[in-house]
Amino acid sequence: MTITNDLNLPTEEELSVQEINLSGPVLKAASFHLGRACLHENNEFMLCRDELGDPRACIEEGKAVTNCALNFFRTVKKTCADEFMQYANCIDKSSPNQQYTPCRKTQAVFDKCAKDDMGIERLPFDYYARVQVHKTARPKPDAEGPAVYPDATPYLPESAEKPPAKYGSRYLFMW
Repeated sequence: MTITNDLNLPTEEELSVQEINLSGPVLKAASFHLGRACLHENNEFMLCRDELGDPRACIEEGKAVTNCALNFFRTVKKTCADEFMQYANCIDKSSPNQQYTPCRKTQAVFDKCAKDDMGIERLPFDYYARVQVHKTARPKPDAEGPAVYPDATPYLPESAEKPPAKYGSRYLFMW
């Protein structure tokens, strides 16, 4: 990718944020509850990225997602650390590809602790595949209109005479 001198890149200070230094099995064990706890922040970030198309414009939303995840793991550490670590260790060591299936008992123990102590109930598996409406306070960006080219070929007027179709209908899929 090439860039020009007039492109403004964010500084190192703008990009600096505390990272979440956790392994894959730990993130996988927390994924359902983390998704529930940080649903608004994640949706806000993804909406910003999708609407603006420029990741530099969504740095603050990305920081909010990271901050929410850090707060979630701090809460898990305070309330359900033992149950969560048993579940994460089970996911890590019970199968070569970190399947959930062998760990349903430890998952149930962590789910109960998360529901009782943290107030976060596990969502159904298809929840994130459902259509969701996200309410945001950000203004909607201006929609770009279609590109207009001055040297474009003009359309035929509607009153132009059309000869009969040579091989049947003019419509491709109508028989």
